Amino acid sequence: MKRLFALFLLAVGSIGCPGSSGQAEGLDPSKVPSEIRDDYGVFAQRCSKCHSLARPLQSGIEDDLFWEYYVARMRRMPGSGISPADEKQILRFLKYYSAEQRKKRAGMANTSSEGAL
Repeated sequence: MKRLFALFLLAVGSIGCPGSSGQAEGLDPSKVPSEIRDDYGVFAQRCSKCHSLARPLQSGIEDDLFWEYYVARMRRMPGSGISPADEKQILRFLKYYSAEQRKKRAGMANTSSEGAL
């Protein structure tokens, strides 16, 4: 737990919300399952106000508890505009995305281990 908290502090220590970064790249919404698409929309709208969407999407974070700490911290940043309701939707998307990333990695690991046979 201490290691997780230290990683959290390192990851968010330099994050601020001075204004719009102008960077809103992210995922193609049509490739996001319909049941999570609205959550992705909130994530894209709120999170791109302060940083690129690549920042969380390429962070490598896969721990749901870490995402909860991270999003709570971002919600408290001045100007983020993230409400408690937004936080729930953002977390639902990030947890879905992390699960998909874990599946991809597991599939890649299985493919590379089969190739070694």
